[in-house]
Amino acid sequence: MTTLDTSHDGSLMDLPAVAERLGVNERHIRRLVAERRIPYLKWGHLLRFDPTDIDTWLDQARHTPRTA
Repeated sequence: MTTLDTSHDGSLMDLPAVAERLGVNERHIRRLVAERRIPYLKWGHLLRFDPTDIDTWLDQARHTPRTA
């Protein structure tokens, strides 16, 4: 049995909200889900996204600039 992190208010984001947050279209988010490149929850046919997981995923994808 796994436990969920409840540090946020418990609300999950839907696909349009994640697309808006990332500044991309919904089709791009669906492709990331199909390629399992973004953390998501699937409940029946519904896709939902934990905001904490999305923030962590974004932090891990961040690249720092090289210094000269």
